[in-house]
Amino acid sequence: MKRILVVDCGSNKVQDVAREIRELGVYSEIVSASFLGRALESEPCGIIPVGSVAKEVLQKLEAGVVPVYRSGDLKTFVDDVCGDTKDWNMDRFLVQAVEQIRAQVGTGKVICGLSGGVDSSVAAVLVHKAIGDQLTCVYVDHGFMRAGETEQIVRTFQDQFGIPLIHVDARDRFIDKLRGIEDPEQKRKIIGTEFIRVFEEEADKIGDAAFLVQGTLYSDVIESGDSAGKVVKSHHNVGGLPDDFALELVEPFATLFKNEVRLLGEKLQIPNAILWRHPFPGPGLAIRLMGAVTREKLEILRNADAITMEEIRKAGWYDKIWQALVVLTDTRTVGVSAGERTYDYVVALRFVTSTDAMSADWVRVPYDLLDTISRRLMAEVKGVNRVVYDISSKPPATIEWE
Repeated sequence: MKRILVVDCGSNKVQDVAREIRELGVYSEIVSASFLGRALESEPCGIIPVGSVAKEVLQKLEAGVVPVYRSGDLKTFVDDVCGDTKDWNMDRFLVQAVEQIRAQVGTGKVICGLSGGVDSSVAAVLVHKAIGDQLTCVYVDHGFMRAGETEQIVRTFQDQFGIPLIHVDARDRFIDKLRGIEDPEQKRKIIGTEFIRVFEEEADKIGDAAFLVQGTLYSDVIESGDSAGKVVKSHHNVGGLPDDFALELVEPFATLFKNEVRLLGEKLQIPNAILWRHPFPGPGLAIRLMGAVTREKLEILRNADAITMEEIRKAGWYDKIWQALVVLTDTRTVGVSAGERTYDYVVALRFVTSTDAMSADWVRVPYDLLDTISRRLMAEVKGVNRVVYDISSKPPATIEWE
């Protein structure tokens, strides 16, 4: 398969360029400028430097035999270096992914860590297509889900797909592990490790299950530590894996962007209710709650989240927003209720639009919607007396606060 290297020379647009190349029908791979030499061993058909130091990279490539993009229309460059042999599409990926999964697992038993989100759901259906009843899905309720979400995920998955599903109630276990932990990286890694421990235990119960399917995305891999060693934040399914991990990972989407997973989901006839569900982090509300995790703070956040999602849907904005999240900050402010002083938490609302989570912009929702949500949160959620709206884009901010 032909590939074009998109060289990260310090630009915020490198992911956009990589995605545009793929949309033109050619596979693209993002590499750090410092690791370009090693990447050239894959014999790419073209190189596109992106960023402020691109000229330095170009100078190093002057004597090379691989065509280098310098300026002009990207489509023209792709056409020139690849001609008519553009072979990157979801139909081809689907065939290759099924073959690779079968080759990797053979006749072995496999478990899939199901979260109910887009990525793990599509991964589960893809792997089931490849190996059938060798697969068992495991849904772990870590206690950090939204209100009513666990019941909805279990019911929907069983009704829609007919894949064996084990529901593990591990709420007390996870909350106990996070007692007193405030640092977000620690939270993510502790949750990631505990997920793995639960999966290992369930694999033992199934008997001889040696593989774990995860819906890890390209963006997860890049943010958790790229080839230059830069970490934005550890994703629980990447940076949180323990050194003594006993299962072999099956990660069919580790080279896909989020929009590509949705395209694949359409090929697999997965319902839109699942495909277009807002992204939700694996660690759940634990990383939408600043500071130490407590049951009291989780309840405040869960109630605030439920009201916010209700109002977004009621106003017809759910499908216009790529991801909506509610954050319980660790800040308290003075307020007044029924003529008396209060000292309660600040809740932050963050609604963003994005394509693949690599970049995002805040959504200009109507003031009336923000006003309705704010008034309901302060009136109905005990412990909240102030609401703010996050207008930060990514980069420099990330989508999640932790």
